[in-house]
This record gives sequence, C-alpha cells and structure tokens, in this order.
Amino acid sequence: MIKGTTVILVLLAAVVSTLLLDGVSAFSIVSPAVTSSAPSTAAAFLTSSASSSLLSRRKHCLLFSSSSDDQDADNGDDEDDAYADLKKDYPDLEFVNYNDPEYRMDRGLGDDDLDEQYLTADKNDDETLAEIERMREERRRKNDEYQFETYHASVLRGGEVCLGEWSVYQTDTFMGEDVIKGRNEAAMGVPRLLRWDKVLKVVSRGSKIAVENTKDEDDKDWMRVDGERIVHEERLATLDDFPSLMTRSDDEEVEELLWEEEEVLHVEKTYWPREMSSLDFRGAGGNMCVGKAYTICDAVPLVKKDGYDNNVLERHQGPFSEMRSEVGLLSDSMRFRVKCDYALLDEDEESAVATAPPPLHLRTLTVCRETLDGYWPEPADNGGTDDGDDTKATESVVRRKNQKAITETLFGPPGAPGGLYDPPPVGSEERATENYMLLDFEGGATLLLPHRLDQNTGDDSLGWVTSLDWTPGKVRYQVDRKVLAGTKVKGLKTLELSEVQGEDADTWRPKDGGANMRQ
Repeated sequence: MIKGTTVILVLLAAVVSTLLLDGVSAFSIVSPAVTSSAPSTAAAFLTSSASSSLLSRRKHCLLFSSSSDDQDADNGDDEDDAYADLKKDYPDLEFVNYNDPEYRMDRGLGDDDLDEQYLTADKNDDETLAEIERMREERRRKNDEYQFETYHASVLRGGEVCLGEWSVYQTDTFMGEDVIKGRNEAAMGVPRLLRWDKVLKVVSRGSKIAVENTKDEDDKDWMRVDGERIVHEERLATLDDFPSLMTRSDDEEVEELLWEEEEVLHVEKTYWPREMSSLDFRGAGGNMCVGKAYTICDAVPLVKKDGYDNNVLERHQGPFSEMRSEVGLLSDSMRFRVKCDYALLDEDEESAVATAPPPLHLRTLTVCRETLDGYWPEPADNGGTDDGDDTKATESVVRRKNQKAITETLFGPPGAPGGLYDPPPVGSEERATENYMLLDFEGGATLLLPHRLDQNTGDDSLGWVTSLDWTPGKVRYQVDRKVLAGTKVKGLKTLELSEVQGEDADTWRPKDGGANMRQ
C-alpha cells in the first residue's frame, strides 16, 4: 500500500572519481595552542580517551588498530618532526606515518589485514606467530571495548530516551512493473521515492544488560564488556509520551493514538544485532562511532553457513537477502539519522543462489529528526508555541528555550549549502547513474546513497559509500560510511567524519574532485 503521493525528485550523483577506497584512516587533532583557521593535516590514532580542539576544518575516522612501532625511538629527528609538540602534548596518542607505503592496518577482517610484523615473521616459528596474533587480538579487543563504551555513552546517552519524528520514503522498486513504467525515461534505472502522508512519532532508547559470561573473571583475557550487551528499543508513541495531553483536565476527552499495522511493522525493523556485543564493533559487523557520527548495521544472510551463530566473520559474510544500515550525526540536543532498508526483489529471491547473488535494492528510506532533552521536536507536541509569546501561554504549555534553533535545524530549508561538502568517489559515470542517488532533506541535510548494491562483484572491487551532510549549529558535519564490495558488503571499510565551521565551508571546500582519505 502506498502511504502517500508526494514524489521526491532524485538527482543523479555526479561522477567524481574512479579511485579505489583506501584502507587507512585516522583521527585528526590539533594542539590547543594552534589558533589558525586553516585545515589541520596532523593525524593520530586514538588509543585512549583524549580531547582535541575544534578546527575550522577537521577530517577524521576510526582505525581499528595500528602499527606498534615506537614513534619516539629516534629523538634526534624532533627538529624535523612537524608534530613533535603534539606528541609531547598527547603522549597517549600513537602517531601514524601515512606516507609509509609499508603501513598496514588491522581491521579484524581476517588474513587480509595482516600487519608488517606478521608478514616479516619467520613462518616456521610457531611461537613467534602465536605471540604476534595474541598482540593483534589484544589491540582489537581494546578497540572493541572502546567502541562499545563510546557508542553507549555518546550515541545512546547512557540509556536516555530520545523523542523523534520519522519521515518514511518508499521506493517504487517493489511496487510492480506498472508503477515502474511511470519513471522518467531518461532515468529508468533510478527509483522514485514516495513519502508516507503520516509522520511517525517514535520513542527510542538503548541500554546495557548483563549476560552470562563465558569467561571467568580470573581469565587474563577477561574484559568487563564480555558480560554486557546493548539492546535497543524503538516504538511508536502513545498518549503517555505527550506532556500536553497528559496535563489536560480530566473532563476533556482525548482520542487514543492509532497506528496502522504497516507503521508498527516498519518501526519494529531492527538495524542492529539483537544483543549487540563488543565484537560487533569490528569492521565486518558494520558498526562504528567516531566523533559526532556513528553507523550501525544488520543483515539477513541468503544462506546460513556452518558456524554462523558462533563465528564473527561467518555471521557478517554475505550474500544477503536483506540488509539494513543506519548512519547518523549528533549535536548537544539533537540527532539526525537516516535508515536505509535494502532487500532482494521478490522474483530474485525465489531464484537466488549464493554463487551468483542478485543485487540488493533500496526498499525504504527513513529520515529521523530527534531531540535528546526529553521533549518532542515539534513545539505543538509539547503543548507550547513557537513564537515565544507568553500571553498565549496556558497551564499546559511546555516550552524549551532553544525551540527556535531546533526548529530551524531540523525542519529548515532542504539541502546542505552547495551540496555535499566533500563528495566522495563513487566510480565510473555509469556506476554513478545506475547505482546512486543524491537527495536533499529539510533541516539543511544532503544525502548520497546507493539505491542498488551489487553482490556479484569481486570482493576486491570498488565498494559503496553513504554520505550525510548536516549543520546543527555553527559546525558543519559530513559523515562517509564506506563499505566493502561483493559479498562483504556489510563490512565497514572506514567511517570518515569531516568537520568545518559552517560559515567557512566554501573557503575550505576540497577541490580534489572527490578523493578518499590519504594514507
């Protein structure tokens, strides 16, 4: 059933480059003493919690682990080291030389991510190989713990309730051939988006639960997060979730909120593992957070393989019959996130085989505009007005001080100024037009995403990228979710975050024609 008839025009993504995705990424930092508004070029891998000052332009993303080389071995080079002061100010940061062609990172994806120590080790020395693997696993587990704790504390705000408005867009791809024939002849391969008439009011939260730990606390490899899981809850709102309705007089009759079955089922779709563990934050799982950005993912395999439930790599290995991913940006009191629901066409699923998997197509796109202060984004839902006129106030009025800024940020004019701040490479012109779409949304947001994910390409082929650009205040953010190709499409390659002062965005806008972060 089509929920609405508002058609969203799809802009074909312009071709930007054919460069392959790099495998190296890092946090960008700047010394507190630096006051220049120029973009920072310093980069470091964050091994523990550390703060960094705000730049006019900053681009950073998360490394799963890095080389264990001693960066301070040769103090005689300090005079030639542009980042010597930074190393002294941030002793807990491990600096990475991006110009080293021998550098490799370990993303926890298996033997494809072997580090230099492993490559140069004596393959006949089992003891040495075992020790190297133990060190690599220790690094990965520390990063697992950091991601798990950061996601819970920063993205989920330690279990706080989030209230939001969800706008659902349904593609015509799954509506039958008669509907598809109505597409523009010049863009028959690009789906049309139809917006549901009703905006969904949703209550979201995520919290930790304790589970039975398979490891003993006396085990040297034991970590506290081994006995913890993160569970998510998203439900449609009830009358009890609206302060304005709760404070009405008893003799005033209030109608019950009624939601259709399709709306209930849509909100019940999960975009995360049922019980998210620290291991789910390894690259293969597609979950990660960095700075003000995060992404999560869940998928249904086309065929369950042996060891699916117990093997992390097998659990995240495609091909898939369904895949749901989410990418979001945070501010102090707001969250803007996008949910992408992909599935096989009905006719493809019936004849699909793992050896020649069909592509995944975008089924629905959900834009979530949310506030994190206990009130709804729309002032009317809180019983208040948006004009600040106290003469209209009643005893049921609930009003926040920054309501005007929230309204402008979440529901302002559509599209990021000038489009994406830093368009990522998507491949050839043919790939850009056949697989991608570029959309503008209210709240000054722009989204680039693939509407078709081919799973029958080689795992070493060009991967896929979803980019979200949003400005919640003075700082403009762009997050790029870059995943692998082929049957590894769930695996996250990098999560990159660009930050720039909104008023300086045009000054520092990259002019490289679209490129991945340099190694």
